[in-house]
Amino acid sequence: MPVTTTMRRHTATALLLLPALLFLALSFVAPMLILFKLSVTAKEGPLWAYGEILGNAVYLRVFWNTLVVAVAVTAISVIAAYPTAYMLTLLKGWALTLAVYGVLFPLWISVLIRTFSWILLLEKNGPVNRALVASGVVDGPVQFLFNNTGVLIGMIHVLLPYAILPIYANMLRVDGRLMLASDGLAASPWMTFRRVYLPLTMPGVGAGAVFVFLLSLGFFITPALLGGISNLTVAMLIELLVNERLIWSLAAAASFLLLAAIAALLAVAARFVPLGTALEAR
Repeated sequence: MPVTTTMRRHTATALLLLPALLFLALSFVAPMLILFKLSVTAKEGPLWAYGEILGNAVYLRVFWNTLVVAVAVTAISVIAAYPTAYMLTLLKGWALTLAVYGVLFPLWISVLIRTFSWILLLEKNGPVNRALVASGVVDGPVQFLFNNTGVLIGMIHVLLPYAILPIYANMLRVDGRLMLASDGLAASPWMTFRRVYLPLTMPGVGAGAVFVFLLSLGFFITPALLGGISNLTVAMLIELLVNERLIWSLAAAASFLLLAAIAALLAVAARFVPLGTALEAR
């Protein structure tokens, strides 16, 4: 192929990508550079903000609480998503359409509205507590709000579809003839699931877990409304540093430390979980 033709094709590709690159530079790269500048321009020194966060037990506790909540939300979401995704693979026609609509419909409702709905449901005089007391399960109202219990319930409700969809997409790619072959070799249903089906669906499980975990690390609205002051997450800490304490350098440093943690986790996950392949369906 002539050099001029190759150069023209590369030039055309670059021109087509230019609007997207400009948008990315203006909307993401430039703000990130400004934020990084804020994190290293404290009057106490360029690295003071990072040292303050990494050397302060309170800030480290917030990061640890964020990690614990993210792990718990991820584990529960994946455990709940797996049988749900399997059920979707068994449905056909209008039943499948209705079930998929049930999974996707919450994504079309504002997270703020859903969180306020959980406040009404979980309050001491709400329908959940009234039902528990009336059924005799508990003697008095349970404190669901302003603790990790409420935060977990609200976050799992929001993030569960992000676990269901990758697992479902991966399950669609499993060849059903492999299950029949396992049955033909006199394997029990449990052995077929453990030795054949589960390993084949693990890429979807891994992809769903990665998506939920990364989204959980940066969650703000649900922990802020359903949690308490003792249940701070990193996103809540950043908002507190900006709006109440007005320490922009600390907020910027916390943002970059969270971004660095997410980037590192994503890089590690990408080596073990084929995210793109797991999202492909037949």
